[in-house]
Amino acid sequence: MKILVCISQVPDTSTKIMLENNNTAINNQGVTYIINPYDEWYALIRALELKESGTATDVHLITVGKANTEQIIRKALALGGDEAIRIDADSNDPYETASQIAGYVKSAGYDLILCGKESIDYNNGAVGAMLAELLDMDYIGFATDIQAEGDLVTVKREIEGGEETVTCNLPVVVACQKGVAEARIPNMRGIMAARTRPLKVVAPIAVDSVTSILSYELPPAKAGVKLVSPDDMDELVELLHSEAKVI
Repeated sequence: MKILVCISQVPDTSTKIMLENNNTAINNQGVTYIINPYDEWYALIRALELKESGTATDVHLITVGKANTEQIIRKALALGGDEAIRIDADSNDPYETASQIAGYVKSAGYDLILCGKESIDYNNGAVGAMLAELLDMDYIGFATDIQAEGDLVTVKREIEGGEETVTCNLPVVVACQKGVAEARIPNMRGIMAARTRPLKVVAPIAVDSVTSILSYELPPAKAGVKLVSPDDMDELVELLHSEAKVI
């Protein structure tokens, strides 16, 4: 079984985001980028576990981005991927991203495609479902456990109020979340090996974006903290009523 894992680059959650061009773009200067945690901690690690168990033979990684994303895909290789593909395109439109990946997959023949349930920057959660539609594959989202045997995959997924278990024929696209696998960090041997593993750069196909960013808006600054004496419960109640408006 050949597995493809979709990898996206996102800003580190500790990075302070600055806007530019009249709030229509993010200023990348000083921004630290990481692998999207849902892609790394869950989708990629589960793919590696399936390979280590003998269920899968190959784990390939794919990302859509320019040359500045190569350090991210190299880190994913260091964790244990066999080969990486970078589609040389830059877009924040999930349809274009899914279309670029689908264009490559159609000629590559993967049995299982894994991705995170969403990226932590735009939180669209749309690429996996769009990818499945473009490839005419089944799609299973919010996976918390993935087991594969032969031509079948069994997935436990989170639903409103509980969990459900579904079985489906390969090929299939599965979006992963917490519970699928335990996070791991690359070791020195993996980091060194990642420097020489294949990194294929693929020209993008022609795709018309269907969405565009009109503007960004930073969240409002946090208000200051008011300290109330533990002996003055009347003041606390008044503040909760008149300012916090929670009672």
